[in-house]
Amino acid sequence: MAGWICKGCGRRFGRVNQSHTCAPARTVDDFFAGRPPVQRRAFDAIAAHLGKLRPIHVEAVIACVMFKRTRSFAEVRAKRDGLDLIFLLSRTVEHPRIARTFRLSANRVVHYVLVRTKADVDSQVRAWLTEAYASSPV
Repeated sequence: MAGWICKGCGRRFGRVNQSHTCAPARTVDDFFAGRPPVQRRAFDAIAAHLGKLRPIHVEAVIACVMFKRTRSFAEVRAKRDGLDLIFLLSRTVEHPRIARTFRLSANRVVHYVLVRTKADVDSQVRAWLTEAYASSPV
C-alpha cells in the first residue's frame, strides 16, 4: 500500500498530510477484547473474504477496524447487537439489508449493513465488499 505514514500515530493514509485524529494503531485482537465472540467470528468471515483481494491493509483503532487499499474502502464498528459493516461504492444500493446510506462525494456512497453472525457475511455482502474493493482508488 503506497501513501503516507503519519509520524504522530504511525498509521497509513492514501494522501500526504491526510486530515485525521492521531489515534494509535491497535491490533484486531485488542479491538475485539471483551466483545462477544460471535462478533469476532463475523469479523473473521469479513476479513477472510477481503484477504483474498490483494493488496489490502487492515488497520484497527479504538473506534473501528478499517480495510484499505490506498484509502479505506470498508470498516467494521462494534455495536451492542452486532457489527456495523460500512463500505463505499461508486453507486447507491437499494436493498433491504442496507440500513442506511449517504453520499460522501460525487463518486462515493457510504453503505451500512448490520452483521450479527458470520452467516450474515453471505454471497450478497461478499459481492458488495468485492465491489467496494474494486472501486477503491489504487
